[in-house]
Amino acid sequence: MQKRRLLASFALVLTAVLPALSFAAYPDKPIRLIVPSAAGGAPDILMRALGTQLSQQMGVPIVIDNKPGASYVIGTMEVVRAAPDGYTLGYGNIVSLATNRALMPKLPYEVDKDLTLIGGALRVVNLLVVKDKLPIKNVSELIAYAKKNPGKLVQGTAGNGTSGHLGGELLRSMTQTTMVHVPYKAVTGAINDLIGGDIDIMLENTPVVGPHVKAGRMRALGISGSQRSAQYPDIPTISESGVPGFDVTAWGGIIGPANMPKELVNRLNAEIRTALASPILRERFQTLDAEIAPSSPEEFRELSRRETIKWAEVVKISGAKLD
Repeated sequence: MQKRRLLASFALVLTAVLPALSFAAYPDKPIRLIVPSAAGGAPDILMRALGTQLSQQMGVPIVIDNKPGASYVIGTMEVVRAAPDGYTLGYGNIVSLATNRALMPKLPYEVDKDLTLIGGALRVVNLLVVKDKLPIKNVSELIAYAKKNPGKLVQGTAGNGTSGHLGGELLRSMTQTTMVHVPYKAVTGAINDLIGGDIDIMLENTPVVGPHVKAGRMRALGISGSQRSAQYPDIPTISESGVPGFDVTAWGGIIGPANMPKELVNRLNAEIRTALASPILRERFQTLDAEIAPSSPEEFRELSRRETIKWAEVVKISGAKLD
């Protein structure tokens, strides 16, 4: 009897110690970070910068794996199906964690059940830009032109459910204008068509379109956030340019599959915070006009829930649909 008790006690101690030992050894091989959009977009650029810093800290390669398609669903589902061991992570953002829930009644994953939200990382505002040949210099002129020419302006976006898509829907709803929405499979296609004159307007993440504005390949009319950008101080907000209250800010962070051990989630959250605090990464994000915004797993999940409610209302009011 005494021997059985000793064995049982040993088993309990071993059960408690083994996870700690495994986490102490983590990571001991490359970590895959799935970005559910194409290379060249803001998520890809920002996650590569974050991945480089995390790799230096954690001592293993962080391999960026672009899995675009179906409004972030394809890549997000790869995260859902992965083992919860910390070796497959993903980028989760306003699209995969909020607007998809508002736009897709048959979304194949449930954020609260199928994903672990490890922590927020960033916020990004959008630039409202037009092709250089369009005779429009500011937001007020854009609104007047759209009202005079209903349905003539064509807005390109990085895809359905993106902040550019629903931000455009919100802008049209608030200004009572009509434009044609064309979703692209990748933001680079929309940018090329805007520069080439095939489409007229975009509302896209600043890190992506900002360099083209600086190079004179497109004209910026306004910033989508509530404050002017430090990188573009001369560009007014859309809110101060004739659309009071307009505020669209994209955000994102790191996610994993459901049932990740709490100790592992806390370890990864701490690594993300350390990476975001590094001077090199802070300077890189500032150059890209992205705001560093670390958060706890609980705060990240609350942001997802709050933004889902907000964008569900926008979808309802604007009548936004998947094009």
